[in-house]
Amino acid sequence: MSTSIDDKNAAVGRVPRHVAMIMDGNNRWAKSRHLPGIAGHKAGVDAVRQAVEVSARAGVEVLTLFAFSSENWRRPAAEVSALMQLFTVALEREVKRLHRNKLRLVVMGDKNGFSARIQKLIADAETLTANNTGMVIVIAANYGGQWDIAQACRKMAIEVQQGRLDPADINEHTLHQYTWLSEYPAPDLLIRTGGEQRISNFMLWQCAYSELYFSPVYWPDFKEQEYRQALESFADRTRRFGRTDDQLKETASRV
Repeated sequence: MSTSIDDKNAAVGRVPRHVAMIMDGNNRWAKSRHLPGIAGHKAGVDAVRQAVEVSARAGVEVLTLFAFSSENWRRPAAEVSALMQLFTVALEREVKRLHRNKLRLVVMGDKNGFSARIQKLIADAETLTANNTGMVIVIAANYGGQWDIAQACRKMAIEVQQGRLDPADINEHTLHQYTWLSEYPAPDLLIRTGGEQRISNFMLWQCAYSELYFSPVYWPDFKEQEYRQALESFADRTRRFGRTDDQLKETASRV
């Protein structure tokens, strides 16, 4: 039995190479203040900016943010509409800030679910920042982990049908190449805010060996101090990838 997660690409030392975040708690933050739900999402934009800044300063290479799941379309129409407007504004304004700071933007998910205007803004943002050499910011939008695995299988099926892929050659490593973000290291650390302790169909394949950190703090209040605590927790953990402590010590002694 093998795994698609190559621990050679995992973080070495105290800083995760790839941090993934489930930004939960916006609605509850707003409700606790007797505000409409969209107020929580707007307040969460500042927390996103801080997460980007702290990540870049800490040396994180990839930051993935779960902005809108494929299940979020089930929310009230007014909230979905407001979220799409907020997404549009962010693509129009925030991308310029990212580009000035040499950061690259990637949007992960089924983009066909968005309006033509949003699809164009996404394409323009990705093109503008494509050659930037700083941290990569991935926005997961209209994304679900099961959808990701299914679309990877569909692509492999087409390759088999066209004679370019032998079914006998398909293994975990093969499937991994067809999932999103396969060109980047898998998330070393997955953070979820808002107190819930589940991963909610987020990067199911990629997070097979991620360290999990659950914060009780609602996303709009998840600022630098809270993020630093998560990074410190990661730094104190031992990642074995199936090995024993003795094997890890032996490997470390040879370095």
